[in-house]
Amino acid sequence: MTKQELFGHILKKKSYLCVGLDTDIKKIPRHLLGLPDPVFEFNKIIIDATADYCIAYKPNTAFYEALGSKGWESLQKTLEYIPKEIFSIADAKRGDIGNTSGLYARAFFETLNFDAVTVAPYMGEDSVKPFLDFKNKWVILLALTSNAGSKDFQLEKVGDEELFIKVLKKSREWATAEQLMYVVGATQASMLARIRKFAPDNFLLVPGVGAQGGDLEEVSKYGMNKECGLLVNASRSIIYASEGADFAAAAAKEAKKVKQEMEIYLNKYLNRV
Repeated sequence: MTKQELFGHILKKKSYLCVGLDTDIKKIPRHLLGLPDPVFEFNKIIIDATADYCIAYKPNTAFYEALGSKGWESLQKTLEYIPKEIFSIADAKRGDIGNTSGLYARAFFETLNFDAVTVAPYMGEDSVKPFLDFKNKWVILLALTSNAGSKDFQLEKVGDEELFIKVLKKSREWATAEQLMYVVGATQASMLARIRKFAPDNFLLVPGVGAQGGDLEEVSKYGMNKECGLLVNASRSIIYASEGADFAAAAAKEAKKVKQEMEIYLNKYLNRV
């Protein structure tokens, strides 16, 4: 999916919501557990309930890898079920040397056919470049995360700049905003204005809205650019909005609420830039 196509879907749906499919076998409704593939059945129902309100889905691969080969099968079936016009992100946070990165890229872009994959930049250019060899596929590079440990490295100064700024500046030498996005945690919303100075045209994947307490208006105000430039993720607050038999209706209600709020911010902030 191209950048322009993604922006077109945002305008059409008036939403920049990404739903995180962090499907925990221990948390899904009990009545699904007797089915042959309860993880996929849960995801299928969630997708049916929320597809009208979101423009992306982001399975966190750890929840599937933990289940072994059956989990990978659930992930494959989930990906195939996602409507083709909806952006798909493998939240895999891969990062290794070139040869291994090439195999990771093939796994997520050829075997599974995701639109994008999250990648850790710590090992530098040759660990990221193999992912950039795939046309109309996206690398979403970890830049500034919302966990407490982000201060251990990302916020540490290297010379006169924090490490995450150096990641932004250096990585923009590897690819354009047509292929490179960044992860910026919603609880770091105060940093978004600074990040936009170094990555004005890139899309930002922003997790942490919802159960993690990120402020959607703050993220939208400081992070939105002329093409929206935001994919704001909510996972637990949507997919686990209810633990009962009404979980699909509850997920739809929560996704619709977020989408309606996003429509307000698109009208408010998109045309100012």
